[in-house]
Amino acid sequence: MKLQEFQAKELFREAGIPTPTSRLARTVEEAVVAAEEVGCPVAVKAQVQVGGRGKAGGIELVESIDEVRAAANRILGMELKGYHVDRVLVEAAVEPANELYVGVTIDRGVGRPVAMVSTRGGVDIETVAAEDPDAIAREQIDPAFGMFEFQARKAVHEVGIDRSVADDVAAVLTALYDLWEERDGSDAEINPLLVTDDGVVAVDAVFNVDDSALFRQPDLAAVAEATATDELEQRAQDYGFDYVRLDGNVGIIGNGAGLVMTTLDLVEHYGGDPANFLDIGGGAKADRVANALDTVFADGRVEAVVFNIFGGITRGDEVATGINEALDRFDEIPKPVVVRLAGTEAARGMEILDTDRVRVESSLEDAVQAAVAAAGGRT
Repeated sequence: MKLQEFQAKELFREAGIPTPTSRLARTVEEAVVAAEEVGCPVAVKAQVQVGGRGKAGGIELVESIDEVRAAANRILGMELKGYHVDRVLVEAAVEPANELYVGVTIDRGVGRPVAMVSTRGGVDIETVAAEDPDAIAREQIDPAFGMFEFQARKAVHEVGIDRSVADDVAAVLTALYDLWEERDGSDAEINPLLVTDDGVVAVDAVFNVDDSALFRQPDLAAVAEATATDELEQRAQDYGFDYVRLDGNVGIIGNGAGLVMTTLDLVEHYGGDPANFLDIGGGAKADRVANALDTVFADGRVEAVVFNIFGGITRGDEVATGINEALDRFDEIPKPVVVRLAGTEAARGMEILDTDRVRVESSLEDAVQAAVAAAGGRT
């Protein structure tokens, strides 16, 4: 479960992590009032759960109330990477001397939490890891004992952070790990953590909660549900799907997380961009398959859909029936659909499928390549 920036910053403030003064606004007039309370200059920031908001036009630094009004009028109501913007955060502008990165996540290779620090703030950490891995200090943490202060100081020292703010950065990293642990985080990051003349301040905030632990965090579950902004993710949640919206144009449906991830990787490998992760789970009946296809069709960015089903307890004939039922809801099929069935009752499923409306491929590689071609390649 992803928290929005303003929600994550509430947690950060409670944990003692410095953040700029800010106000949430849902209308242009509320944004103006917020700017008057905060004091210009301010940043007007779209509140949607995607990265790259600044590059996409969802963040604007303004100097006056008139500029606040214009920025809020432009950002509120815009579609940002497929997300509708219905609120903005009006936040005091911060003059940076340097930009850092701090984060906590799970290192699945060793099965432990890892805390990270980098002097390459303001850049996607994946990009930094690929281009300059030595620019990131990593500390593996034993969850039985938590993060020791010396580990935070060690990580800060390794990347060469100036001694004048080293203790402040180490304190933020320690507080971020403690918050991550207490609140059942899956990912937490501050990018960038700005170094200023007065210390450090978190001008961005990412905090994702482990869905399996939400029963221990009812306040966060309630807050996220009440402020959900993505209709597709809400629809998928109502249907009970494991669904993640991505930035591409190839819709992906599979049964099992590993199978879906493999399909995502192959879409990338063959020159496409995945639009989503959607796992219908094991033993899915026809109505569940139809709901999955209906969800993916509802994404306006999707240009083609690939089904990857390996039948175990999920039967190929049930999947095929579900696909046909979903297609029956449309006078015209809105997107090309490519299907690959294997396993239990796959042969029967191939016979059931309406091949006038879907393309059937016997191998996953062929199915993915067909979907990528139908979608027109990378977005």
